[in-house]
Amino acid sequence: MPLGCSSRVSMASAAHVQDLAAFLIRHHSHQLRSIALSPDPKLHYPLHLNFAELMDDDPRLAQLVFSQPTEYLLLLDDAALWAHRVVLGDLQGLGKGVKKEFIHVRIDVTGSPLECPETFPRIGRVRVKHRGILLTLKGTVIRSGAIKMYEGERKYMCQKCKHEFLVYPELESRNSIRLPSYCPSQTKACDGTKFSHLEGSISCHDYQEIKIQESTHVLGVGAIPRSIPVILKDDLVDIVKAGDDIIVSGILTAKWSPDLKDVRCDLDPVLVANCVRRTKELKSEIDIPDDVIAKFKQFWSDFKDMPLKGRNAILKGICPQIYGLFTVKLAVALTLIGGVQHVDASGTKVRGESHLLLVGDPGTGKSQFLKFAAKLSNRSVITTGLGSTSAGLTVTAVKDGGEWMLEAGALVLADGGLCCIDEFDSMREHDRATIHEAMEQQTISVAKAGLVTTLSTKTIVFGATNPKGQYDPDQSLSVNTALSGPLLSRFDIVLVLLDTKNPEWDGVVSSHILSEGEPDKGKNDENLADIWPFPMLRRYIHYVKGYIKPVLTKEAEIVISSYYQLQRRSATDNAARTTVRMLESLIRLAQAHARLMFRNEVTRLDAITAILCIESSMTTSAIVDSLGNALHSNFTENPDMEYAKQEKLILEKLSSFDKF
Repeated sequence: MPLGCSSRVSMASAAHVQDLAAFLIRHHSHQLRSIALSPDPKLHYPLHLNFAELMDDDPRLAQLVFSQPTEYLLLLDDAALWAHRVVLGDLQGLGKGVKKEFIHVRIDVTGSPLECPETFPRIGRVRVKHRGILLTLKGTVIRSGAIKMYEGERKYMCQKCKHEFLVYPELESRNSIRLPSYCPSQTKACDGTKFSHLEGSISCHDYQEIKIQESTHVLGVGAIPRSIPVILKDDLVDIVKAGDDIIVSGILTAKWSPDLKDVRCDLDPVLVANCVRRTKELKSEIDIPDDVIAKFKQFWSDFKDMPLKGRNAILKGICPQIYGLFTVKLAVALTLIGGVQHVDASGTKVRGESHLLLVGDPGTGKSQFLKFAAKLSNRSVITTGLGSTSAGLTVTAVKDGGEWMLEAGALVLADGGLCCIDEFDSMREHDRATIHEAMEQQTISVAKAGLVTTLSTKTIVFGATNPKGQYDPDQSLSVNTALSGPLLSRFDIVLVLLDTKNPEWDGVVSSHILSEGEPDKGKNDENLADIWPFPMLRRYIHYVKGYIKPVLTKEAEIVISSYYQLQRRSATDNAARTTVRMLESLIRLAQAHARLMFRNEVTRLDAITAILCIESSMTTSAIVDSLGNALHSNFTENPDMEYAKQEKLILEKLSSFDKF
């Protein structure tokens, strides 16, 4: 048994240690073997244990671990050392294995009854009743502190009876060590009050404080997301960074707030972590069963002869409450799906994410699209231009207890997802500068308060803005929106929604809005041929993003290349938009369309749809002005015939420039 256990472990507990050690040897011998075979004896090693397994094996012990974790987690560590010595004895007969000093049991509560709301509350719902049990919390890391060293335990000896005992630091009183008032020896009645510290008996541990905040998805409107500090020790330090979604199990305790003059001293809640799991990987995995994938394949085999009609059935599922706006729905779908990231031999990355900007008059449904896109994406952050400072968008340096830390902003928290910025034009000028790097290079470089670092922002930026005053079609887009040319060139698609007066359109839209109020007449959600339900749409977008990696065919390359060269020749008034970025945008949109069509290669159809999207951006000198206003674009009855006309038109324009 480890040193000092006799003072910590009573006779009843010693039996528990043996039971737990036997359980670990039975179920986790492979982990114990790998720990014994590791070469470094000074490291702290985790031993992962599933709480559901312990419950099946010994419900009484599992109940004690849950209800008295402060005592029983230490016993589990002792049991792990005991089991380690047993396994080591077997291995040393073969001349292998190194004895380890520190093994910590990490309890994973996945799939066990501890995932109920009583023991897995929201951070804002943590109360005093949760103190002293094994508590599990979920949240996003918003701040991670520096790694420090702290004194774990000291060994003292009673000068009267020479009894040795361990003293642990008290977390509540800022890790100070408090000696007992009399000798804790249980064998002989010694009331000695003088103790001497034994040299060389101090063990030091790594220590880090992070702060987690509850996810905004689970909150109601107007609720302020609460946060709680979490203490990580030993092997848990430095395994998470700002922006990660994590699930932490541990013990809730309290800590005195720092002594400040004229400030009342309070007890702040703090969670001492026992197990930390990153859920970023889990979160992105929207569950897609095999029968759903079979449904997708069946859907496309049904629409083999009319692929665009199938595509339009998917697009109708995007923002169904808004009538028409076919072009915008197509742009939203292509932006969310995105292209394939390309890394060349030198390591230079060309981004795969597309960015979309909606410029439009009031009441054209821009914010509706933003909200819907945020729901479709599995990781999203919504912010407004004026309300977000450069720190709120990127990263800010804050001083906490005498040291500087970085706190992640919207773009960093949306890493790997979608960042929606409403009222894009009202952003301050110096805040816009920070977005330039985030959109093209997908990193943010920070040099604040002595912290020089680069953070990843692989995010889709989805902006919405009103034109500056009345939109003037004769002027360029940068004049109408007051956004600079370099910023506009970073958006793959810029759609202009003008609320022009059209009596016929107004009549159709008003009847659509009025019919929304009526109850649905026996709608069948399973019928995918007409309109896709939201959960299906979300799974589909996630599936095609993850599993389809389309490659360009020769004919698609010719179409894209010819169009780009033609634009370069005719671009006199708007040179900011027709840069190489436009060529990259075309490739990304064509790849996204191939993914939307459930194909692994980019055909001429995808290239021409990408051209139509860029054309409807109205920012380029339109070669094919067949679409008119994006606001009044509707779903056609026979999209495949309509497409054939448009393809003919575009190919004629391109072939006059370059013979096919």
